[in-house]
Amino acid sequence: MQTMLKQRAPAAAGKQAQALPRVAPKVGRARSVVVAQAAPATAKVAKPAISRDLVDKCINAIRFLAIDAVNKSKSGHPGMPMGCAPMGYLLWNEVMKYNPKNPQWFNRDRFVLSAGHGSMFQYAMLHLTGYDSVPMEEVKSFRQWGSLTPGHPENFVTPGVEVTTGPLGQGICNAVGLAVAEAHLAARFNKPDCKPIVDHYTYCILGDGCMMEGISNEACSLAGHWGLGKLIALYDDNKISIDGHTDISFTEDVAKRYEALGWHVIHVINGNTDIDGLRAAIAQAKAVKDKPTLIKVSTLIGYGSPNKADTHDVHGAPLGPDETAATRKNLGWEHPEFEVPQDVYDVFRSAIQRGADSEAEWKAACEEYKAKYPQEWAEFEALTSGKLPENWADALPSFKPEDKQLATRQHSQTMLNALAPVLPGLIGGSADLAPSNLTLMKISGDFQKGSYAERNIRFGVREHAMGAICNGIALHNSGLIPYCATFYIFTDYMRNAMRMSALSEAGVIYVMTHDSIGLGEDGPTHQPIEHLASFRAMPSMMMMRPAGGNETAGAYKVAVANRKRPTTIALSRQNMPSLPGTSIEGVAKGAYTIHDCAGTPDVILMGTGSELQLCSEAAEILEKEGKKVRVVSFPCWELFEEQSAEYKESVLPSNVTARVSVEAGSSFGWGKYIGLKGKHIGIDDFGASAPAPVLYEKFGITTPKVVEAAKAVMA
Repeated sequence: MQTMLKQRAPAAAGKQAQALPRVAPKVGRARSVVVAQAAPATAKVAKPAISRDLVDKCINAIRFLAIDAVNKSKSGHPGMPMGCAPMGYLLWNEVMKYNPKNPQWFNRDRFVLSAGHGSMFQYAMLHLTGYDSVPMEEVKSFRQWGSLTPGHPENFVTPGVEVTTGPLGQGICNAVGLAVAEAHLAARFNKPDCKPIVDHYTYCILGDGCMMEGISNEACSLAGHWGLGKLIALYDDNKISIDGHTDISFTEDVAKRYEALGWHVIHVINGNTDIDGLRAAIAQAKAVKDKPTLIKVSTLIGYGSPNKADTHDVHGAPLGPDETAATRKNLGWEHPEFEVPQDVYDVFRSAIQRGADSEAEWKAACEEYKAKYPQEWAEFEALTSGKLPENWADALPSFKPEDKQLATRQHSQTMLNALAPVLPGLIGGSADLAPSNLTLMKISGDFQKGSYAERNIRFGVREHAMGAICNGIALHNSGLIPYCATFYIFTDYMRNAMRMSALSEAGVIYVMTHDSIGLGEDGPTHQPIEHLASFRAMPSMMMMRPAGGNETAGAYKVAVANRKRPTTIALSRQNMPSLPGTSIEGVAKGAYTIHDCAGTPDVILMGTGSELQLCSEAAEILEKEGKKVRVVSFPCWELFEEQSAEYKESVLPSNVTARVSVEAGSSFGWGKYIGLKGKHIGIDDFGASAPAPVLYEKFGITTPKVVEAAKAVMA
């Protein structure tokens, strides 16, 4: 490997490394894997207006901002920015459409750094192009408390960052979601006799780690199936990971895999210095309209570092003063740390005027569109404002105790179809479980290649990617309200995407059916036990488990209203009544009294979902024996914790210590509400395969057991 390093190392001081020779595709290479040389006649290649020397200077400015910031913070990943700097220069200076002074301009191109560990790459680009969020003071504060330049890109911290990345593979999936949003809105609103009002690309840089993560393959399989032609991914093929060279664990032909997934694939053999090749590759990618493009860019990690380039040493640690000095000498960078020459700023800051002009041109197109299509424009403006339609929640039905008993998954289907006509941004689907999750909107067809305007998304058996794609749709920030569904147990496959929803302020609605041992015969592999507790432990996630139709409506009302906070709704397979006292409004409080007594209760029974019925039945028995009983429905712990101390005391008075909680799941966490004297009726072991009534009997989750527990805590 040392010989290989010497062969690939940068050239002498002050010079760019000699370009690797271009080679023809090897025999047997897939035909769509093209070596980028000259663009096809259909592709337009913009000629640079500046000298190659100044281009190289701009590229080195990116490298040294990353090097200096990582050195100062004593942590970070300099190698990726050093290798990807040429891509950054081209994307931000020649390719992408954006306005640094209005980071939220609707029709901007989106950029996702899936290799989020290389965050200084993105911060360098935001700083150089004039985003107010990343002045030099923030570059110098990289990875420090309170800075706008955290260790990984965070959309809720740094304007100009579209999505939060870090867990490898999530970013490319978010990029697929962003491209889905663009395709959907373009199909709904663009008109053939007007300039398009929805017309932007999604660009993503991902690395070997992203390629290894299975989630990326799930999402890119869908992107290929959907033919998302405005998604362009640049694969930083540097063949280094934390353990060392990737040939110790990753030797597949990525290009052939992506061709098989339905992508157009291009290979830029020398991503270090072949700017023309990169430029031609991007032009080729934009010329392909019917499929996404993967540009495999072979680079040298840590390019320019004489002793650390092409090694894992430069992946995740500062260069240090000696190697930084050697790199400055090797690349002919004579400027002190954090100094950017004015001519470099002049090149990059031209993006400010260019972006303002692009936005003005788009606004003019919008005016033309508005004049020709006033109704469609009103719909577009209302949707993209992010504001919910007036009185939308009035569409949610309410239920009476005498209404037919239904599973809450059936009530969920009712809610989705009640909301679909009044929420034009509602879009989503299931991971190959639509007949069981009951998540199809009857007013719409399927989102497919050629029918992007439809709103039902078929994700296939790809739970992890499904969640991350929905995050991308939500973070497109265009008024779309994504939901996705599977069996609750399979949140295990998508947990990181759900956590990223909560962290990223992405208001995804997770519709999770078959929420307990109540699903019955499928057995313990499919029966959630610890899942309610685990999502209650997740910051910023609202974990709902409604009981009956009214509470299911209430769960949807809360979920839709919260556009910066995700909601998981756990729904039953088995039927249950809409109990007296349950209400849409009560859900918003998190917990509320559905049945009460005169004076101070002798015991408080609290439950969620299908087990709330057991509490009501137990209360009736106990009251016949002269006990005073309060029944509390507890659909959402998080919302209850956000209520005032006075309200919480009114529901769970501290002087009543006789308390029983009932939930067909783990007891973990309930101690906070039942106290040391209280008892929990639930299950702290795996379930079993049997009909649901048998399971409830065998595991002791029954009305008599609730009565027994209540008497014990009152003793």
